[in-house]
Amino acid sequence: MKKIAIIPARGGSKRIPRKNIKPFFGKPVLAYSIELALESKLFERVIVSTDDDEIAKISKLYGAEVPFFRSVENSTDNASTFDVLKEVLQWFKDRNELFEIACCIYPVSPLLKIDSIENSYEKLIRGNYDSVVPIVPFSHPIQRALSINKIGEITIINPDDFKKNTQDLNTLYHDTGQFYWFKTENCLKTNSLISNNSICYLMNNNEVQDVDNREDWENLELKFLKSKNG
Repeated sequence: MKKIAIIPARGGSKRIPRKNIKPFFGKPVLAYSIELALESKLFERVIVSTDDDEIAKISKLYGAEVPFFRSVENSTDNASTFDVLKEVLQWFKDRNELFEIACCIYPVSPLLKIDSIENSYEKLIRGNYDSVVPIVPFSHPIQRALSINKIGEITIINPDDFKKNTQDLNTLYHDTGQFYWFKTENCLKTNSLISNNSICYLMNNNEVQDVDNREDWENLELKFLKSKNG
């Protein structure tokens, strides 16, 4: 089965400017995702989808392909990851090149390991699933969530759950935002990366860091250093 890695890396990033190519321990952070995909030797093609000249040059420097620039409509804040993936797959389909399996790898994923990519791929194939989604548990039970209004007044979201002991609440999980494996035909039909035939790949919180602000970036650096130092 023919496989493609797609790394979505647009130029616009408002909270952390130029986040996708921000220097990270000696090279642009995007380079880690490209090198991971190439080193895994799982893919016939490793593609970066971007709308940005500098990102395209860096991507090619580290061995990825940038066969075309992302469309204007898929370069806005409102464009979804799935829209970007569909655009790449359609571009190749129009040129008579089809991929049965794809892996979306996000550009700010320096904590991601080849073992996770390989093992989750095996899970996709062995179980004949439509997709594999990496997850981690919420660090605190989300059932005890609070909301606040403009002046800081508190509302309990789920009063019944709020009264329960933490150990009595079900563990809930969230997507790590690092990668997805998916079978292209099935997912394109449902227009979603998650279906009734999806399976999780459970990861350790030390391997995961959402990056939306400066503090998140500093936590990413700390986790990376810890992973390198054992």
